[in-house]
Amino acid sequence: MKYLVFGATGNIGSRVAQRLIDSGARPSVFVRSAKRAKALFGDQVDIHIGDLENPGPSLAKALVGVDGILLVTDGSDLEKRDRAVSFAASHAGVGHVVKLSTLDVRTAIGTGPWHAQGEDAIRESGVAFTFIQAAGFMSNALSWSESIRREGVLRSSTGGGKIAFIHPDDIAAVATASLTTRDYDGQALAITGPEALSYGEMAVAIGRAIGKPVRFEEITDGQAYARTVEWAGKGAYADALVDIWRAVRESRLDTVTDGVKQITGREPIPFDQWAVENASSFQ
Repeated sequence: MKYLVFGATGNIGSRVAQRLIDSGARPSVFVRSAKRAKALFGDQVDIHIGDLENPGPSLAKALVGVDGILLVTDGSDLEKRDRAVSFAASHAGVGHVVKLSTLDVRTAIGTGPWHAQGEDAIRESGVAFTFIQAAGFMSNALSWSESIRREGVLRSSTGGGKIAFIHPDDIAAVATASLTTRDYDGQALAITGPEALSYGEMAVAIGRAIGKPVRFEEITDGQAYARTVEWAGKGAYADALVDIWRAVRESRLDTVTDGVKQITGREPIPFDQWAVENASSFQ
């Protein structure tokens, strides 16, 4: 089987590509930077250079002979890229598209509407699909690293609300199983971490991992927005993040599913383990 990974140099795509390599496959990757792909995978992948903002003939060439696709896209206009890939895949005779989506499509919160439009585009293409509707990534917590290193504090507008962050390795495991088994065609797989935790509880877990206390400090939505604009700029992404944090505070994102166990046969990785694995980022 021939697999093509979009977003192969990113957090999830790189993990899926490596899992495919470890299984004995030689995946193809569609990337903007061949240098970065070679640094990650050496000569174990076939590299196709292109940009989904203007795919042109590079996309059609990359799809030749492909059986399954992992599609990782982001941004408020991701529907445009999901549409381009899925319709080109259908035309090329690709059998299956696995899209990394978000659990928030079910609640229309934050980036949920963007991914819902992307899912609709893939459905319209007629290609077989699996949607991986994942909770927020544990790796998102790396954005707290600077304030924890400098001040021993995690600031957020989430209050006491909880969310079941999921380990990137669990997302990659589910995505790889979906690609290679075809057991989940036509399904939207809702996957989360093992338990919903407040940001305060996650601060405590990071503190245990680094051996010093980390306190939680609640801020307002306005403060959260201002802080986000400093690094993300004004626009849809900053608005979406504040919307997500508000939904956490209001207990609208505390869903926990057994999706990871059903698909992988094991329990999902807890936040405590992720914190230990990434302790150096917070020290």
